[in-house]
Amino acid sequence: MSKSLVVLIPHNLGKAEAARRLHGGMARLKSQFGDKIASIDEAWAEDRMTFHVGALGQFVDGQIDVFDDQLRVEVQLPWILAVIADKAKTFIQAQGTLMLEKK
Repeated sequence: MSKSLVVLIPHNLGKAEAARRLHGGMARLKSQFGDKIASIDEAWAEDRMTFHVGALGQFVDGQIDVFDDQLRVEVQLPWILAVIADKAKTFIQAQGTLMLEKK
């Protein structure tokens, strides 16, 4: 049974700049982890990014909605990862904030 996890990440960048930084952050993640440790796929439709990440036989799907003052990250965790949902939420919050801080 999967578990839905929602994380809100506030920012004061505006929608366009937040999306630009998110694009850059995803490119860095792909170059750092993609094809070595994890498979990372993303697709954009207007202000929403959908993603699929696979690592160690586990797969996570989700979406990120970009708003003027926050990101809304929704992730579907597989049952084996749902037991660590609180730790995952903290990790997502920290990584999202780092992506928005890097220019």
